[in-house]
Amino acid sequence: MSLDPALLDDLQWRGLIAHSTDLAGLREAFAAGSVRFYVGFDPTAPSLHMGNLLQILTARRLQLAGHTPYALVGGATGMIGDPKDSGERTLNSLDTVKDWVERVRRQIEPFLSFEGPNAATMVNNYDWTASLSVIDFLRDIGKHFPVNRMLARETVKRRLETGISYTEFSYVLLQSMDFLSLHRDHAVTLQFGGSDQWGNLTGGVELIRRADGATVHAFATPLVTRADGTKYGKTEGGALWLDPEMMSPYAFYQFWLNVEDEKVGELLRLFTFLPRAEIEELEAQHAEKPFLRVGQKTLAEQVTTLVHGAEETERIKQASAALFGGGDLTGLSPSTLGAALGEAGVTTVDAGEALPALVDLLVATGLAKSKGEARRTIAEGGAYLNNARIEDPEAVASKDDLIGGSWLVLRRGKKSFAGVEVR
Repeated sequence: MSLDPALLDDLQWRGLIAHSTDLAGLREAFAAGSVRFYVGFDPTAPSLHMGNLLQILTARRLQLAGHTPYALVGGATGMIGDPKDSGERTLNSLDTVKDWVERVRRQIEPFLSFEGPNAATMVNNYDWTASLSVIDFLRDIGKHFPVNRMLARETVKRRLETGISYTEFSYVLLQSMDFLSLHRDHAVTLQFGGSDQWGNLTGGVELIRRADGATVHAFATPLVTRADGTKYGKTEGGALWLDPEMMSPYAFYQFWLNVEDEKVGELLRLFTFLPRAEIEELEAQHAEKPFLRVGQKTLAEQVTTLVHGAEETERIKQASAALFGGGDLTGLSPSTLGAALGEAGVTTVDAGEALPALVDLLVATGLAKSKGEARRTIAEGGAYLNNARIEDPEAVASKDDLIGGSWLVLRRGKKSFAGVEVR
């Protein structure tokens, strides 16, 4: 595969390089031949999330430009976990971590090519860590880490006030050893990760310099935040999981569809493979007519397709249109409809001889505050059952109205809808 000479310029334009050890040296390395690089993922949960997705897509960009990826799943480091500001992590069992390693591997694999001259390689740091003795670890790795440098790391300094275990304090040694092992065994010369990993990234670069006298590279991608500066990350709540069992593809799509106007251009750059000219055109359209949400729609479609596939994305788009009156609800699968309604809120009723009156259901779902308000909404033509206008204030849903045998969709006006699951 030929090398893309514009790779570094594209990474910089997209805002993917927040920190770097030597950009000029990295540019020379990219130009000289296929660079072997690695990015690591600790299995501290059963699924990867939005922050991990940024790293996976960055690895894909480098591979498409002709460079050679090593995707590391941390079977060893995942048993400890990188220190976090909020306190000590709960240590997971070996069996749990092994299961999560396999889950994470399966999530990464579709994004990379494992064939061709710059084929990707999956590695697990448990393979070179499990058999290492404590004495060898301290002599060969620990001697290269001045404690004063370790204490100066921002996360460590913050944690010293509340306490940090030696286990988490030593995490940087393990991650740095990964870079050293991959450098020695596979000639890997570049590592990247999130900007919150910068201390670990530079720790690996420094370890290789001290232990082998070699020069290697590292860069960090930015921390992606909401417009108000708060994190999207999994430790802050509201996690954007990649596993469809942990976050439905519909909810995933809706997240991207509803990002703030201020974030659209940034996220298009970071999370899509659209070319610069197309992104700049989308930004111009968005700036002129933000109410059309053309940027958000493109972002949601592009990222959801990357993660969940084109067919699932099309089903989600059809569901979104149908829920707001723009399509046939009966053509949706019960699973897609259920996931979509779950985001809006679902009211459950038990199937009896007859279903409740629609007025009662409008109140039960919160679409109306009272029966009187529900009746007025119906009289004004603003209430819908399965996208059909409700004409009679005394109407009662029948079992023939159930979509997929169990769902009713109620809507008030153009934008407010809710689901009723009949059991």
